[in-house]
Amino acid sequence: MFIITKEVYFCYGHRLMNHNGKCRHLHGHSVKASISIKQEQLNEQSMVCDFSDVRACVESYIDKILDHNFLLHKDDPIIPLLEAQNERFMAIEEHPTAEVLSKMIFQHVKEQGFNVDQVVLWETASANACYRED
Repeated sequence: MFIITKEVYFCYGHRLMNHNGKCRHLHGHSVKASISIKQEQLNEQSMVCDFSDVRACVESYIDKILDHNFLLHKDDPIIPLLEAQNERFMAIEEHPTAEVLSKMIFQHVKEQGFNVDQVVLWETASANACYRED
C-alpha cells in the first residue's frame, strides 16, 4: 500500500454548547489538516496521485466552507444574533469538534474521487483528531 499526505492550514471559530470547560465560550483555532491518500498501485507517473490535485481539492473546499468561518451547532442560540449582524457562520447538525471537521474534510475529498486513508486535524500543536473509514 502506498500513502501520500498533504497538509493544509486554515482558521475557524466555534464554540461547543454544553461543554463543561473553556470550549463553551466563543473562540478560534489556527489548524493544520493532514489528508492522506492511499493506493495499492502507483499511477503511470509512479505516484499515488499528484500532491497539487489533493491541494486543489482540499483548499477549494476549505476556502469556501471552513476558512475564517464560524462553525456552530444548528441549535446554538447565538445564530439569530449572527444573522442580524450579517456575520458569516455555518450551522451544522453535530457539534463542531475537531473530530467532526476531520470527517467533513474526509467525506469531501472522498466524494471528489480520491481514495482517502485518513484526515487528521490538528486543533493545537499538541492535540489532534483523526477520521478514517475501515
